[in-house]
Amino acid sequence: MTPHVSSRYPIADPAFRSECKTAFDEAGALVLHGFLTPEAVEAVRRDGENKIAHAYFCASSHNVYLTPKDTGLPDDHPFNRQVISSKGLIADDQIDAASPLKEVYNDADFRSFVSHVVGEGAIHPYADALSAVNLHFAKAGQELGWHFDNSSFATTILIQKPQAGGRFEYVRDLRDSAGGDMNFDGVGSVLDGTTRPDMLEAGPGTLMLFRGRDSLHRVTPTEGETTRMLAVLAYNSQPGISLSESAMRTFYGRTA
Repeated sequence: MTPHVSSRYPIADPAFRSECKTAFDEAGALVLHGFLTPEAVEAVRRDGENKIAHAYFCASSHNVYLTPKDTGLPDDHPFNRQVISSKGLIADDQIDAASPLKEVYNDADFRSFVSHVVGEGAIHPYADALSAVNLHFAKAGQELGWHFDNSSFATTILIQKPQAGGRFEYVRDLRDSAGGDMNFDGVGSVLDGTTRPDMLEAGPGTLMLFRGRDSLHRVTPTEGETTRMLAVLAYNSQPGISLSESAMRTFYGRTA
C-alpha cells in the first residue's frame, strides 16, 4: 500500500472494505477524514500553488442535467434553469509522475478498494493524457453549480480548505436516471431554496467517494483569500476510454 495513505485506513483489509461499502451503500457517500497523510497533502498543496498560474480557468452556465436547453420548454422550467460553475484546473500531464496523487491513483490496493466500495467489478485509468488526475482550484466567488453527474461515482481528495464557503451540499436520490424520471418538481424545489440540502464536511486530506448520478449536488462559492484545492481521481469501468476532444476543450481549453 502506498505510504501516502494514513495507517488509520487499512484499505487492503477485507473487513474494512466491507465496512466502507456498507456505509457507502447506505449513504450514497463515503467520507474518510485524514485519508491522505499531512506530508502528502502539503506536497500536493505546494505543487498546486506553484502551478496555479498555469491552470485553465473558465466559467460556464448550464442546467443541472448538464444538457443543452429544451427549446420546447420555457426558460424558467427546472430543465432549462441555468446555474454557474467556475473553476480552474491543472490536468494530468501537468502533475508530476512522483506526485502523491499519482502514486495513490495508480496504487493497486487503492484502485481495488475504490472498485469494491462503489460496486464496480474493476476500474481503469483514463487513456488520454489529461483526464485521470486533476487538481481543481476555486478562488473567492468561484463555485460549482447544482448538477447531476454523468459518471456513476466520483473520487475526490480535498487538499486545501478555504477560509469560508466551499461547502459540499447535496440532495440524495432526487431523480431516477435509469428509469427516466427527471423529477422536475424536486429539482425546482432545490433551485428555489425550498428543499434544504445535506452537507458533507471535509478537511485537508479527506477522501470522498460520492454517487452523484441521481443525487443533486453543488459546491458553494469560496469565501476569503484562501483558494479551495480539490484533487479529482477519475476512473472508468471500461479500459481504454478517453475523454472526447470537445469535452477536453471544455474542461482544459486544449486537447491531449
